[in-house]
Amino acid sequence: MIKGRSFIGKVVSVKMTKTVIVEVVHTHAHILYKKTIRRNRRFAAHNTLEGVSVGDTVKISEVPPMSRTKHFIVAEKI
Repeated sequence: MIKGRSFIGKVVSVKMTKTVIVEVVHTHAHILYKKTIRRNRRFAAHNTLEGVSVGDTVKISEVPPMSRTKHFIVAEKI
């Protein structure tokens, strides 16, 4: 098991070699108004799995920095 933070998100780009962009959506309720708020965050993740394409749901896990922007690795395809 890989230690550190892990997120589940949707792949939005596979244009780079061995790198995918994963968008993670975080929802929470507003403290006063109780309206659901959605926040998106995009992570660059190292991909060694075969057959990952745009629209797939994947789990990413935190690893030591691999480059300037890559701090996550694709752990599994869901």
